[in-house]
Amino acid sequence: MRPFDAQGIFRPVAGGHDELRRLAVRGAGASVSAQGLALGVQMVSTVVLARLLTPTDFGVVAMVTTFSLLVMNFGLNGFTEAVVQTEEIDRALASNLFWINLGVSLLLTIAFAAAGSLLAWFYGDPRVTTVSIAVSLTIFITGASVLHLALLKRGMEFPAIAVLNIVTRGISVAVSIILAWMGWGYWALVIGTVVLPLSTTLGAFYLCPWMPGLPRRAAGTSKLVRFAINVYGHFTVNYFARNMDNVLVGWRFGAGPLGFYKKAYDLFALSSNQLVSPLSVVAVAALSRLKDDVLQYRRYFLRSLAILAFVGMGVGADLCLVGKGLIRVVLGPGWGEAGQIFVYFGPGIGLMLLYYTHGWIHLSIGTANRWFRWGLIEFGVTALLFILGLPWGPVGIAMAWTASFWILLLPSFWYAGRPIGFVIGPVLEAIWRYIAASVLAGCASAWLVWHSDRFGTGVGIGDALARMLTVSLLFGALYLVAVVALNRSLEPLHQLFRLLPDMLPSRRSSNAAPAASALAVGCLADGVLRMPREEVPESGGR
Repeated sequence: MRPFDAQGIFRPVAGGHDELRRLAVRGAGASVSAQGLALGVQMVSTVVLARLLTPTDFGVVAMVTTFSLLVMNFGLNGFTEAVVQTEEIDRALASNLFWINLGVSLLLTIAFAAAGSLLAWFYGDPRVTTVSIAVSLTIFITGASVLHLALLKRGMEFPAIAVLNIVTRGISVAVSIILAWMGWGYWALVIGTVVLPLSTTLGAFYLCPWMPGLPRRAAGTSKLVRFAINVYGHFTVNYFARNMDNVLVGWRFGAGPLGFYKKAYDLFALSSNQLVSPLSVVAVAALSRLKDDVLQYRRYFLRSLAILAFVGMGVGADLCLVGKGLIRVVLGPGWGEAGQIFVYFGPGIGLMLLYYTHGWIHLSIGTANRWFRWGLIEFGVTALLFILGLPWGPVGIAMAWTASFWILLLPSFWYAGRPIGFVIGPVLEAIWRYIAASVLAGCASAWLVWHSDRFGTGVGIGDALARMLTVSLLFGALYLVAVVALNRSLEPLHQLFRLLPDMLPSRRSSNAAPAASALAVGCLADGVLRMPREEVPESGGR
């Protein structure tokens, strides 16, 4: 994709709402499909590496990446959203953003490498020093790809990005597995961590062959930088809240327990990575186009939220039931402690999926400063819960995670929607039936499994797989029955099934420009998912 024309202007989108919906559905379908394939690659990696390496190997690397990922995301969470949501961008403005991001990334790389000995002192593990120096390379390498990937996303090149993500993930996993098999220990994970952004950067330059010009004065530079700083500020606060658990567990209990905890957390966050993450950029881009039409904006957002609740609450409850067995099957019998920890993560999975979507509102209407302030509140609540749960070890931290999502869900939507008069009543109306259905079906399934020996009691891998399959089928049937009963209609099933064919890859419309400025997951449901009339309050507005 060549993002700029001969005059240096980013090429606009063609077509109206119908074209927007088609591109949105295809983009979301490509993103979710890619996440599914990436999950398969990651599962292979986890199965193999868990048998070649020890929990301590994973723990040592997690001690470093807990901090490196924060600084590595400086541009990815900030400049990406700035490029996607701004109404206009030209070659000069993009070049300025490129050099600003790359310069900051270089400084952060040097600072992180120098801080390796401090991290080693904090954890009491000398191995952390050299690992920190090696991992610091990922910060600069990632910074070089940020603007190219952002321009691809603005240009709706989501299928190309999806392929790139799968290929680079496969290369990284292959390198780690080969080195682990050769006996490199935790260095296999370290080198794989560096290979991933390196291959991503090379692929981004290939897919978007744009070379930035020299920095010069360009209108809008300072505005977008301020927007990016606010977004990254929220990311930083949120990141500390979301990773304080790793810091506390590693500091208090050491690398081994951290390795068990990290694998349980990875399964906990899996559903969010599969459903919310690939849709977020798509959603923010198109909702940004609809921000001046408040009624359409609310309608699209609520429809998308209802679909996500339908799928997400079901996936979350099912993982809660079979997660312990899944960890045993994937990681092996030596990881039973991770399965015990995951039991306490389970009740928060579905709520986590819904909670993260409040950020779509902040970013799409341009209130990144409010998003940052909400992040401070979130950090305070989550940190307090972590401290309260620490005496109970990793299990207490897992319980704190679950409690945080139940506490923060509705207040987050109330705060995000205030600038456009978007109250939480319609949000609750869109999701409560799916929350109730997952709780009812989950409790009924757990009771039946507990009181029946027909689901198997063997300890082998085959027994665990059979038990997971039968429990999932039981829960799925009960969940669908509960959804239909609470909605008093089969319409939620029809809506989802009508949407799936549109998400399959197909040829782009001939009227679509090679680069466009926006699309959204909200458009996925346009004309497909019907909500109660109360979904759009008549009062309020922007």
